Amino acid sequence: MKAMRLNFGLVPDGCWYTNLRSALPKEVWDRLRRAAYARAGGKCSVCGAAGRLEAHEVWSYDDEKHIQKLETVIAVCPACHEVIHIGRTSLLGNEPRAQAHFMQVNGCSQSEYHAALGEANRIHAERSRHEWVTDISALKTLL
Repeated sequence: MKAMRLNFGLVPDGCWYTNLRSALPKEVWDRLRRAAYARAGGKCSVCGAAGRLEAHEVWSYDDEKHIQKLETVIAVCPACHEVIHIGRTSLLGNEPRAQAHFMQVNGCSQSEYHAALGEANRIHAERSRHEWVTDISALKTLL
């Protein structure tokens, strides 16, 4: 499968509803997101679109030790954020719009979209079989 600029970020089921925005005091979260917007120069870190931005937490997953590790917080446009959180987007009935954005940003076909989504769902199902420890040590470098 070819490398994609925009990817799905399916979080293991056991890690749902745990995010920095909810866990941190509002002023700390605001500082983190504003720093992400500044690093991105006011443009989406994925597709380069200018306009309204949203902060997105980027996590890595150690599939052997079952550690979910915060890597960074990036600025993304709402359209890219819908793709990243495709599960929620689908529940809200907005998958067709997200699919079109995914294909445009990645320059790919509908079949490549479905292949990438299938692989993301496969990884999600496997990761959801385990309990995860969360590592937010990167916050020290992001604040």
